[in-house]
Amino acid sequence: MNKTFLFDALREATDEEMEKDPSVFILGEDVGHYGGSYKVTKDLHIKYGDLRVLDTPIAENSFMGMAIGSAITGLRPIVEGMNMSFLLLAFNQIANNAGMLRYTSGGNFTIPLVIRGPGGVGRQLGAEHSQRLEAYFQAIPGLKIVACSTPYNAKGLLKSAIRDNNPVIFFEHVLLYNLKDELPHTEYLLPLNKVELVRAGKDITILTYSRMRHHVMEAVKDLIYYGYDPEVIDLISLKPIDIQSIKESLGKTNHLLIVEECMKTGGIAAEIIAQVNDQCFDLLDAPIVRLSSQDIPTPYNGNLEKATLIHPQQIIDSVRMLLT
Repeated sequence: MNKTFLFDALREATDEEMEKDPSVFILGEDVGHYGGSYKVTKDLHIKYGDLRVLDTPIAENSFMGMAIGSAITGLRPIVEGMNMSFLLLAFNQIANNAGMLRYTSGGNFTIPLVIRGPGGVGRQLGAEHSQRLEAYFQAIPGLKIVACSTPYNAKGLLKSAIRDNNPVIFFEHVLLYNLKDELPHTEYLLPLNKVELVRAGKDITILTYSRMRHHVMEAVKDLIYYGYDPEVIDLISLKPIDIQSIKESLGKTNHLLIVEECMKTGGIAAEIIAQVNDQCFDLLDAPIVRLSSQDIPTPYNGNLEKATLIHPQQIIDSVRMLLT
C-alpha cells in the first residue's frame, strides 16, 4: 500500500486505461504540455503523444462535439473541463447529443464518454468558478453522474467510468485534489451506481457526497462524543440514485439528514427527498432535514463565501435536533 494524492490517483487511472486500451484518449484545455489545471494529466503527452493527449482551444462546445463524434466512431474520449463551470457552454452537446444519441439512433451508436474535471466551491474563486453543475445535469436522460470524494474511490470510479459504454459526468472537487490515501498495488474497479457506506450506525442516516463527506466526518467525531451513533453514506452515484441502499439504511435508523454543497432549490437533496417520500416514507420517524448551500451566486469575499456553505457545527445541531 502507498499513500497517493487524489490528483495522482486520477492520473494513475487514466494512464492505466490508456495503456490497456489504445482507443482511450484525452482532450481539453491545457491537458497536454501543461499537464492539466490540477496536474491530472501531467506528462501523459510524453508517453502517448499529442494526438492521444490533445490540447484544444478554449471552445467547450466545439471540443465536446468532437469528443462525442469520436465516441460514435469507436474511440473512448475523456474530456477534461478546466473548470466544470464552463461546461455550461457545451450544455447542448452534452444534453442533446451525448445523452440522447444512443436512444435516437435506435441503439446503433454507443457513447463511451467521460467528462471530468474540477468543480464545487473553492476558496474565493468567484461565482462563475464556483458552480455545482450536478443539479443542472441531473435531469438529462441518458447520463450517469458520479462524484468522487477520496483518492481510493476516485481511482476505482474513474477506471469504471472509462470502461462504461454510456456518457459519465465525473465530478471532482477543487479542494480535494491534495487529499492522500492508501491505494492497493493491484487493480480495482468500483461500481458507478452504488453508495459507499462510510460508517455504519443505528441512530440516523446521513447522506452526503464529494467534499461534504469530510465535513460530515468531522461532525461525526463530536456526535459520537455526545453519544450518538450516526450512519454515514457517501452517495457516489448522483444519477441514478441508489435508493435501495438508502432504503435499507432507513430501515435501521428511521431518520434522514442530507448534507450537500449543491444549492437547495432543485438540488440533489430535493431529488432524494422525492424518491424517499415515494418509496419509503413509512420508514421515517421524523421529517427529512437537508443542509444545502444558499441559493445565491457564491460571493468572492471569503467570509461571505463561507457563510453560504454548510459546516460541521450545523450538521451536529441538525442531528441533535432530529434525535431529541
